[in-house]
Amino acid sequence: MSEQKKIVFQGELGANSHTACRNVYPDYQPIPCATFEDCFSVLESGEADLGMIPLENSVAGRVADIHHLLPRSSLHIIGEYFLPIRFQLMAPRGATVEGLRSVQSHVMALGQCRKIIRELGLTPITGADTAGSARQVAEKGDLSAAALAPQMAADAYGLDILRTNVEDEAHNTTRFLILSRDSLRAANNGQPVITTFIFRVRNVPAALYKALGGFATNGVNMTKLESYQLEGQFFASMFYADVEGHPDERSVALALEELQFYSAELKMLGVYRADPFREKIREPEANRALRPTPGI
Repeated sequence: MSEQKKIVFQGELGANSHTACRNVYPDYQPIPCATFEDCFSVLESGEADLGMIPLENSVAGRVADIHHLLPRSSLHIIGEYFLPIRFQLMAPRGATVEGLRSVQSHVMALGQCRKIIRELGLTPITGADTAGSARQVAEKGDLSAAALAPQMAADAYGLDILRTNVEDEAHNTTRFLILSRDSLRAANNGQPVITTFIFRVRNVPAALYKALGGFATNGVNMTKLESYQLEGQFFASMFYADVEGHPDERSVALALEELQFYSAELKMLGVYRADPFREKIREPEANRALRPTPGI
């Protein structure tokens, strides 16, 4: 009998990252890690087969650590997964909403559940993460202390859910990247594909404008472009980008060729299937058509 494959995530059992692992790879053994650095280390060492790593949240923004860890690693992006984020208000068994006085969670979770915190007049307490906060609340057994965490955390630590889906925004969603030591490029067979890369432009006038011009002239849709400082140096900016399409497609190949000409560095991070969830968040054509033309 073959050994069960493993997938790493940052956080404790019951975290949103754990939920993502279960949803996408239910047959894999989830391995919790304390930090993102630990996740990358375990995966690169061969102790795990895959990693489920959050890249950005629709409310809280990007996970900055990943933009620095991923380019320096030898890992490849082989997939993506969008997880709608739902927070549950949970407390030790026997607790009531009326008896609550405080609520603990990750700082981002507290910020995403302000309405319920104000409604109940709770004192927010910042914890290391959502699932860890649920565990600590369970261990203390204080019926006046609650946690904001995913459903799986209540199941894992024996807590009662007093209010369901208490997040402020229904569109709250986290995008995860699935990492592997092997590149495992998606085939160019007509299915929607995302190509992810990082680049650093040459030190010439209008280099970024020229580098990105090829995507416009070749009709390639760039869905993400973010800059970040390289190793703390203000003069060295790296750019992280996602585009729709496969590098084997002529339009994408021409755009990447032009990008490389104006770049001092270009590294491909992954070519992978687009999550079908993208269709749910795509801007309607009608909305794009109503936008005013610049300069008119």
